[in-house]
Amino acid sequence: MDAVAQAAQVRNGGISASELVDAAIARIEAVNPQLNAVIRDRFELARAEAASPDLPDGPFRGVPLLLKDLSCEVEGEPLYEGMQFLKDADYRGRHTDAIAQRFLDAGFVVVGRTNTPESGLLPTTEPESYGPTHNPWKLGYTPGGSSGGSAAAVASGMVAVAHANDGGGSIRIPASACGLVGLKPTRGRVPTGTDFNELSNFLIAEHVVTRTVRDTAALLDVTGAPRTNGATRAPTPARPFAAEVGQDPGRLRIGLLDHNPTDSSTIDAECVTAVHAAAALLESLGHIVEPSFPSPWADPEAMLRFSSVWATECAHVLDDWGEKVGRRITEPDVEPLTWRLAQMGHDVPAPQFMGTVVAAMSEARAAARWWRDADPSGFDLLLSPTLGEPPLPHGSFPSTPEQPLTGFIRAGDFVPFTTQANISGQPAISLPLHVSAAGLPVGIQLMAAFGREDLLIRVAAQLEAAAPWADRRPPVHA
Repeated sequence: MDAVAQAAQVRNGGISASELVDAAIARIEAVNPQLNAVIRDRFELARAEAASPDLPDGPFRGVPLLLKDLSCEVEGEPLYEGMQFLKDADYRGRHTDAIAQRFLDAGFVVVGRTNTPESGLLPTTEPESYGPTHNPWKLGYTPGGSSGGSAAAVASGMVAVAHANDGGGSIRIPASACGLVGLKPTRGRVPTGTDFNELSNFLIAEHVVTRTVRDTAALLDVTGAPRTNGATRAPTPARPFAAEVGQDPGRLRIGLLDHNPTDSSTIDAECVTAVHAAAALLESLGHIVEPSFPSPWADPEAMLRFSSVWATECAHVLDDWGEKVGRRITEPDVEPLTWRLAQMGHDVPAPQFMGTVVAAMSEARAAARWWRDADPSGFDLLLSPTLGEPPLPHGSFPSTPEQPLTGFIRAGDFVPFTTQANISGQPAISLPLHVSAAGLPVGIQLMAAFGREDLLIRVAAQLEAAAPWADRRPPVHA
């Protein structure tokens, strides 16, 4: 069952919260030794919470949930973010982030934390602190990142839904690699962690990975409930996002991007096949699909601007953690990539950083004019592959003291389509419409104008009905 069905069973008395939690625990124990997706459990606490009369009576009361071990802080509970020095210090949360509180208020029962690359920096999940997470479709291959542990857990049937976040594609990348639905919401839709607010980092979005569109939509009504604070707030939806599932999206004009917009790398043939098949399916559903994409994305400097912001944020993160653990973080404390990016971030002068952010926002405003919401003659959606390649073997993004940036640079070829939505703040969703000849999932991405998750959900549900995927099972499955 997906999370919506599980919650309905609890409400109508068909199953208890305790039975759901026990089932999730049994599945994790059966499958996780092969995948290393769940790095820390809270089974006994989860059992006690599920049996308690104080379990919140929210829309997902009793449904088991896994939290990614990156942000989503819970007061008094461990949070390591893939970093060995935090693991050694057994760092405990000092507060409960708004996104975590929304999950708890909805009635979810947290059964554990999932693996993530150190500080979420790479599109794979292979931290030195916990070791690699395997893709349930093919052991020895990446499940993507940085929400790779969450994606592997959902794809393998441990739980129906898991928390994920996205600063450059980290919801959509593992959704593509593991055959799931992954929606990055509009900037300001979902509250970010206390230490990752809109002012310190405008790239990050919080949400989940799921198997079904209706779970993704129903969860957005939980995570994206109207906000009372924050520097940026997304437009208030006209109705619940769950109500958009099954609604006719109308006849849409959809742009097709089937190549790297900067022409800096070649897209794998499987990804091109996937996006062309999706275009044909959309046309068969009555939509108009034609080659087009926002012209500012062809600027090769765009990725350099993204990297500059990411490096500066990395420097801030290490400084912030140093204050929290009471000592300066030094080179031996972190992986080579993390240290090098932090040093690069410290070397960026404040005026240059502000200029980079201004340039990125200027690019986003120019790109926004491509969409119909800004221009009646524009497009409703953009269709592209989610990734430039199918899932890669472990070790494809190396970082050594001698060459710390090798994996980070390699990631640019793997993820040429996801960072644009983080820069612009627009919503984008990855859908598992294709499987490669090697049996690996290949996702397609749809991007909408700012605030238009409603349109994405309508079209995603339409595609799901036309080409169902939820019953696919990887070789490693509970």
